Amino acid sequence: MELLPQFIAQFFDIILHLDKHLAVLVTQYGTWIYAILFLIIFCETGLVVTPFLPGDSLLFVAGALAATGGMDIQVLIAVLLSAAVIGDNVNYWIGRWVGGKVLHWGEHSRFFNRAAYDKTHVFYERYGGMTMTIARFIPLVRTFAPFVAGVARMTYPRYFAFDLLGGIIWVLSLTLAGYWFGNLPVVKSNLSLVILGIIAVSVMPMAVGWIRHKLSA
Repeated sequence: MELLPQFIAQFFDIILHLDKHLAVLVTQYGTWIYAILFLIIFCETGLVVTPFLPGDSLLFVAGALAATGGMDIQVLIAVLLSAAVIGDNVNYWIGRWVGGKVLHWGEHSRFFNRAAYDKTHVFYERYGGMTMTIARFIPLVRTFAPFVAGVARMTYPRYFAFDLLGGIIWVLSLTLAGYWFGNLPVVKSNLSLVILGIIAVSVMPMAVGWIRHKLSA
């Protein structure tokens, strides 16, 4: 039990001082840093069990380090975008496989609500494109949305088009924001606050949705 508080403290230390930790990795591993960043973003977007990994703040800090010459910004964007899109698509097909199993096993099961499943499918066909694009900017939702889209059997070409659009906007906006503004003296001296601000802005839509749900209830 004593290890859990230590793990949480270390995790928050990495998040809040991501610039220092990432700079050390760049120094230690050189060009292998691209593979490390690919793996982190791939796991954050592609594996349902790892939604806690840094996404938004990592893109911002990586862009800021690229501006200092630690990485090539064009290669960085290509690597991050590839990781985000490939991760989402792996997540989608896992969800689609799981959904197929549920359909096969649950047709005559009292634990499977086919009507709810069909409504979810209709929702994703109607609003899934917008959902996938917006979900890129919301932690946790970013990880689970592709899985749910797969379970709901959202039409794949439609899913891929909107997912790619969301990935391009997400990676370009945050990485270039870090590249252009991450090394300004006021930002660099208050980077922990900036990272907290990025996290707060990212989770705000989820918080607003929760509050509206509570008020309506």
